[in-house]
Amino acid sequence: MADLTPKQESFCLAYLETGSASEAYRQAYDAEGMKPETINKRASELLLNGEIAGRLESLRAPVREAAQISLRQHLDDLKRLRDLAEASEKYGPAIQAEVARGKASGLYVEKQEISGPNGGPVEVTRIELVAPVVKNDDRAD
Repeated sequence: MADLTPKQESFCLAYLETGSASEAYRQAYDAEGMKPETINKRASELLLNGEIAGRLESLRAPVREAAQISLRQHLDDLKRLRDLAEASEKYGPAIQAEVARGKASGLYVEKQEISGPNGGPVEVTRIELVAPVVKNDDRAD
């Protein structure tokens, strides 16, 4: 992989920090006076650059690995607690530990439904903003 320019490296770091390619572009490059559309386009082009994509991947890898290790350890700890509870014939806590393992693994997804009074629809209030009309004869001469 070729070396990135200092600005490209700054872009990568800012992108990981902010999560916004446009904001990363503004931080890494001289974007003063540029239209937002131009900034968005140039930031998108940078993300499509193979060298930059590779650098972003290499920066993300340790974080992803650390998160997996943490998840793996968390699941192992819950399994150990489940096994201890089951060995003590405390099945309620054993089931709770197993459900917690399932949630941490993404097997269970909690869904919520929002409804209005008595289970009815949610009422939405629409506010329409209207600019005042200025007549020619209302202006000061």
